[in-house]
Amino acid sequence: MAITPDGRLYARHFRTSISSRCVIQALRFFRRKIGTPLLVVWDRLNAHRSRVTTDFIASHAHDYAVAYLPAYAPELNPEEQCNALVKRAMANALPGSVDDLHRLARREFGRLKRHPEMIVRFFRHAGLSVTGIP
Repeated sequence: MAITPDGRLYARHFRTSISSRCVIQALRFFRRKIGTPLLVVWDRLNAHRSRVTTDFIASHAHDYAVAYLPAYAPELNPEEQCNALVKRAMANALPGSVDDLHRLARREFGRLKRHPEMIVRFFRHAGLSVTGIP
């Protein structure tokens, strides 16, 4: 998932474990959607730190800059609050299949997408500067 300090949300869901291949696909997708060079703020997921991913970032330095969050600091990651909100909304869901679960998750992220003010609050809650954003 990619979120911006002005409240835009972009989601890319994978039905597998997250690998370097998934990370690179998502980065390319977000870069096309957002259109400007990206500052990517990552947790310490192995796929984020892998040789394949770091080589990709290095070969596209004009498109991506990377900053890592401290280990075990989900409170500093506004994306974690987005995920928590979606999980709460799905707490009582009883999907009949993986496809149903995928649809439910996409629906809830779609609902969150329509409330950019919440995403802006998630950035503020994490103590991140969102200057110039109402």
